[in-house]
Amino acid sequence: MSTTTHIRDLGVIVAWDEAERRHVYLQHADLVFRGNEIVHVGPGYAQPADTVIEGRGLMAMPGLVNVHSHPFSEPGNKGLTEEVGSDRLGQSSLYEFLPVFGMEADAAGASSKFAMAELLKSGVTTITDLSINREGWLDDLASTGIRAVVCPMYRSGYWYTRNGHSVEYAWDEKAGEKAFAEALQTIDRAAQHPSGRLSGMVGPAQIDTCTEGLFRDSLAEAKRRGIPMQTHACQAIVEFNEMIRRHGKTPIEWLDKIGVLGPDLVIGHGIFLNDHPQLHWPHSDDFARLRASGAAVAHCPTVFARRGIALNTIGRYMDSGIPVGIGTDTFPHNMIDEMRLACYAARILTGNYKQGLARHALEAATVGGAAILRRPDLGRLLPGCKADFSLVDLGHPYMQPPLEPVRSLIFSASERAIRDVYVDGQQVVRDGKVLTIDIDAAVETMNDGQRRRLSTVPQRDWAGRTAEELAPRVLPRRERLPQSRPVQ
Repeated sequence: MSTTTHIRDLGVIVAWDEAERRHVYLQHADLVFRGNEIVHVGPGYAQPADTVIEGRGLMAMPGLVNVHSHPFSEPGNKGLTEEVGSDRLGQSSLYEFLPVFGMEADAAGASSKFAMAELLKSGVTTITDLSINREGWLDDLASTGIRAVVCPMYRSGYWYTRNGHSVEYAWDEKAGEKAFAEALQTIDRAAQHPSGRLSGMVGPAQIDTCTEGLFRDSLAEAKRRGIPMQTHACQAIVEFNEMIRRHGKTPIEWLDKIGVLGPDLVIGHGIFLNDHPQLHWPHSDDFARLRASGAAVAHCPTVFARRGIALNTIGRYMDSGIPVGIGTDTFPHNMIDEMRLACYAARILTGNYKQGLARHALEAATVGGAAILRRPDLGRLLPGCKADFSLVDLGHPYMQPPLEPVRSLIFSASERAIRDVYVDGQQVVRDGKVLTIDIDAAVETMNDGQRRRLSTVPQRDWAGRTAEELAPRVLPRRERLPQSRPVQ
């Protein structure tokens, strides 16, 4: 029998008003769930419950839905890629840095669990994990208690640079087809996983590393399973120019031409449309084409802000009807930080504060992401939805004064004010501590994996440079300070 939990007299509930199709504040209300399903949102719940929790001084908000993340590799880039980019490759880190850094494969499980801990603490209850297929992946995700969409990436070729100013591609279409078949097997296993919290997404890795045939086949399999397909596109100036060189078409135009630009496609990151301020290509109307197609965009602000790049803009896309979700493409895996930066980056790029509002960020991180994943039972607090939610401490110092709790959370408190997190009716964070992950063990294995990876960086770098030459330290290291006279 499912047990009933009654969280009584919450200070605020960020509830979903189905009639108005928007989040609203409910004050002094109750949140009740039975098993893994919400059964009551509102005041005056008077039925018996197995567990009653005092909600005074807390805000219940929907679990955040992350539509794009790389937890296998990104934790291993910490301390390395925050301030690097290729000056002669559009300031991107894709071609020269990411292939040489990352994480050793045998540390992938620890790296992923570390990232999941960060995500859970920032209120994420659903993660889309774009990683390389590996043994134990599904069980690792399930063990953390998070709800996960696995998106095993595969491609027909890979990029590389031999000189730091041009990008070449090495093709192996048969290897791509083999990885595609293995990815489909993993997706099907996820749907059957006993946890009941795993599902799948089809993932041809990048627009410039997959053939037209692989894209078409991928879309067909996504449609057959009734799941979305996600690829990286419009993420770099180099990629934009490469698609023009190959096809005479922008990335958006080419996706449209081959028949995959539509409501089944999620584009991560959808930045470099032809009218982006860092491009000059007046010969297309990518924005109108994208808007008409129904394709969605996975917006990940932090990884691009590090290179001086920003989407143009979250407000512009959402207000025009383009579906937008938010992801944590890089470290730290802090969803609320991404929401805040999505707002600020949009305002700075346009000089218009209305292009990135808290409303845009909240909707993209909840109902927007849920719609992209085709899960109307996620991202909102409403009877019949899954019991995925966070409890925010309204009394936290960074939430003061207590006038506007969502703004205070996004712009001031961040994950520091998130006290408890529930996924599928099970508590996974209590008093800010993740209950499902051995952080110390994950950190030890992850750090060892990064050290071993960095020791072999010269073998992968085109110029044979060390990790420290590629990513110089903020401050020089010294064994001791030189002798000098004391300050008088």
